[in-house]
Amino acid sequence: MTRRRFVLARGRFWTGLLPWAWMLLFFALPFALIVKVSLSTPQLAIPPYVSPFVMEPGEMLPHFRPDFASYRRLHDELLALGTPGADLQYLSAWGGSLLLAALTTLLCLLIGYPFAYYIARSREAARNTLLMLVMLPFWTSFLLRVYAWMVLLDSSELGLINRLLLAAGVIDVPLQLLYNAGAVLVGMVYSYLPFMVLPLYANLVKLDQRLLEAAADLGARPWTTFLRVTLPLSRRGIVAGSMLVFIPAVGEFVIPDLLGGGNVLMIGRRIWDDFGPNQDWPMAAAVAVTMVLVLIAPIVLLHRHGRANGGDGEEGR
Repeated sequence: MTRRRFVLARGRFWTGLLPWAWMLLFFALPFALIVKVSLSTPQLAIPPYVSPFVMEPGEMLPHFRPDFASYRRLHDELLALGTPGADLQYLSAWGGSLLLAALTTLLCLLIGYPFAYYIARSREAARNTLLMLVMLPFWTSFLLRVYAWMVLLDSSELGLINRLLLAAGVIDVPLQLLYNAGAVLVGMVYSYLPFMVLPLYANLVKLDQRLLEAAADLGARPWTTFLRVTLPLSRRGIVAGSMLVFIPAVGEFVIPDLLGGGNVLMIGRRIWDDFGPNQDWPMAAAVAVTMVLVLIAPIVLLHRHGRANGGDGEEGR
């Protein structure tokens, strides 16, 4: 018996070691390198940076001499918030990113919840087909799908949507559907909708039907049952789907660049500019580090909130 426990404990150790090794190799180490770059000193014509670890002649170990200039620039922008004429290029990009990410998450939730609810209530034979249709866009390159939206939203007479509206006599001149915030929002909702549907489906399909039957027996109407029973019990799916959509949407770069045409400024574009044309790697790294830290905070809070409320089984009971 003791040997069996030892084997089980050893198996759990090696099984748990794999995700930790994965996180260390593909998140912790790259993030540590980004932090190092953010504390470095940029120099003209010497890309990308001068390391904060400096070794003088005759020294055995390098000295850590961080340069917080990039973080001070972000701090100064924050202090200048609300000052007329202040240059808030990074905060403006942050604000635009958060607004578009929040709208994307909200629209994905409003569209994805009925999708997930319908799939979860469908016959078992039809669920696999419906789930395959949800995941079907992933069979095509992400970049190709964005280019397809450029064809659909083309602001000339060649654009499919404009062509249909002109043929139907709804409009007389083509609409400016491309290279604006609306086009970016449409592209982001389309791209991230499956990330909302799948967690919601996984939650709703496990919902105990006896709870809904009990509510109906007690005289609750379908809408009341949904608001008082189904919606609260699907909270975990809503939180999981919202995080899966909101977090990558904040740093989105491809969709704003192609569908926004440079007219929609988001934080991903600012980071790309500093890493690329501006050759200011420390500033780009500082913005990336700040973005990660800002996004980690709500994740930790939501995780603690979920643990405090207990599991789905406890909620269902």
